[in-house]
Amino acid sequence: GKNNIKKGFYGQELNITTYNLCRINMFLHDINYDNFDIQLGDTLIDPKHRDLEPFDAIVSNPPYSIGWEGSKNPLLINDDRFAGPGVLAPDKTADLAFTLHMLASLSESGTAAIVEFPGVLYRGGKEQSIRRWLVENNHVDTIIQLPANLFFGVGIATCIIVLRKSARPDNMILFIDASKEFVKNGNKNRLTSDNQDRIFRIFAERKEEEYFSRLVSIDDVLKNDANLSVSSYVEQEDTREVIDIDQVNTHLRELIEEGNALNVRIEEIIKELGGE
Repeated sequence: GKNNIKKGFYGQELNITTYNLCRINMFLHDINYDNFDIQLGDTLIDPKHRDLEPFDAIVSNPPYSIGWEGSKNPLLINDDRFAGPGVLAPDKTADLAFTLHMLASLSESGTAAIVEFPGVLYRGGKEQSIRRWLVENNHVDTIIQLPANLFFGVGIATCIIVLRKSARPDNMILFIDASKEFVKNGNKNRLTSDNQDRIFRIFAERKEEEYFSRLVSIDDVLKNDANLSVSSYVEQEDTREVIDIDQVNTHLRELIEEGNALNVRIEEIIKELGGE
């Protein structure tokens, strides 16, 4: 709620249309001009709010798998935002560069929730190295798999990565499979209040629920090549019909016996007709 905000709302956006929409959104939610600062610019190369860091809450939906300067700019590996893992996000996929930027901007007690392209959870190479660093340093709090076709112009099933900077009380990552938590709304899927409440309840309580959520140790995730894909850890419910093979065999024997008896009766009728 806006009344819980101590200082204000801050954001940065490169696309001028989205930048203006964001500012309009502030006014639509009755946020006074003095209480927000939305800047236009490239977050990765020219971050505008570093002097105001750290932030207690960060939410973001960065662009999916866009290119960036990456290895072409030798200064970036020394940037404190990207230096931790020892490698930069691939030049063609900047997803985890945005992720590292947000982690660096986070306060010790803060939380970041980032809507991500699902490939960042399992792709190899440099992205795997960055994931491993995030997991080893206990920054990954929760991974939430969202339903497909949820956002305008995006048909794929996206995910939310929840990050925390400070050491957490346990060395566990919570995986939530919310891929079926939706209702159809025209040609799009929508998260209802009930869907959202279920996801948030499991997240807040860090509970395991069969076919929906699971707590996995950091060691087990690292043994799995730092793969953060929810489907690797949360078992899918088998909704196929359960077949009792003994019952099927019994029924089959009964049908064979009925068929044999019927054949005998047919032969008897044919003989009677032939005799006449």
